[in-house]
Amino acid sequence: MSQITLLTGDRRRTWTDAQKLAILDEAFGGGVIVAEVARRYEISTGLLYTWRRKVMHARSEGGFVQAVVVDGAKAVGAGLERGPAIVIELPQGARVTISADTPVDLVTATLRALR
Repeated sequence: MSQITLLTGDRRRTWTDAQKLAILDEAFGGGVIVAEVARRYEISTGLLYTWRRKVMHARSEGGFVQAVVVDGAKAVGAGLERGPAIVIELPQGARVTISADTPVDLVTATLRALR
């Protein structure tokens, strides 16, 4: 004889944007396995990748990002005494610094690569 299990009620959970971003940071922050994070939160790995795709799409559409103006090159880091600079901080801690005397071709290539 076979057994049938009937599940009643709504299993669907809702996640706030802040919760989704925290889970994504944990899952894709490096050094972890996405499937383990998904198991921990009892969600599918497909849902994690869907959330990530939506975040990446929203970021690629452009818009404004926070800009911080720092007085003096010493506050940003050593080696920037050549003049004003643009410092672009990327996810995962990477940083790109473009000084005022950087050739235009190099700046253009760098910014295109960051897209």
